[in-house]
Amino acid sequence: MGDWLETYRGTVFRWEVDHNDHFTVAYYFARIADAGHGLLGALGLGAAEAPTADCFVRYQRELRVGDLMHVESGVIGIEPGALVLGHKLFDSGAGTLCTTVEQRVRPAAPLDAERARRAEARRVVWDGPARERRPRPAGLAGFHDSARDIVKPGELDVSGAVALSHYVHRFSAANGHAIAGFGMTPAYMRAEQRGFSTFEFQLELGEPLRAGDGVRVRSAVLHVGSSSLRLLHVMTREPAGEVVASLEQSGVHFDQEARRPAPLPEALRERARGLLVEA
Repeated sequence: MGDWLETYRGTVFRWEVDHNDHFTVAYYFARIADAGHGLLGALGLGAAEAPTADCFVRYQRELRVGDLMHVESGVIGIEPGALVLGHKLFDSGAGTLCTTVEQRVRPAAPLDAERARRAEARRVVWDGPARERRPRPAGLAGFHDSARDIVKPGELDVSGAVALSHYVHRFSAANGHAIAGFGMTPAYMRAEQRGFSTFEFQLELGEPLRAGDGVRVRSAVLHVGSSSLRLLHVMTREPAGEVVASLEQSGVHFDQEARRPAPLPEALRERARGLLVEA
């Protein structure tokens, strides 16, 4: 087994925190993309040669403005037609693990002997949380419109496709509309000092979005617990309606002062249950 490779080192900038006053998930994905590109470069692959197919992200500890961070990466799986990259994001100041990421990329061509050798040399032991494959709805019945816009040229990454962070920015906006549907509105969250804090993401990507593409997101509630919620967001390219991405998002009703989960008020819980879509 090889050693972990440092692939990112930086900080949380003030404009990267959300209404919960912690590091926004889209900017986590910007760091994940940087880390992925850094590891691919060590394998002799360019970003456009191995696009991301899916990511499984587990958030374990929050980062706040000014916190220092770094990412260590390695190859955790070699599959037919795919590589699975593992990333660990640390709070550099505290020395604690904040986030684990499994990123599956699909090389456009089979790895040649040199790249295959490099991939094997970068294999590391992975001890991240196991991904749970949960049932999902067969169609979009019961889903509600939650985001719609056009891809801008400034949203593209070095591969010429939309950057991971901009997929997630749209999904975050969609989540805001989806939870407002049962009463977790911005006004409620400001008045009660509450928020929605994500602890797990399962992102799947299809054919990449390009500048000028129309985008639509539809969302549904899949699970309601005492404080936890799970939603599914489906992104399509318009006007054709081609599914280009989906995000299964698990989070909690968050007490912004105590910095911990808080039970959903019964009125909100009942309204959320009324929006449940069966998997």
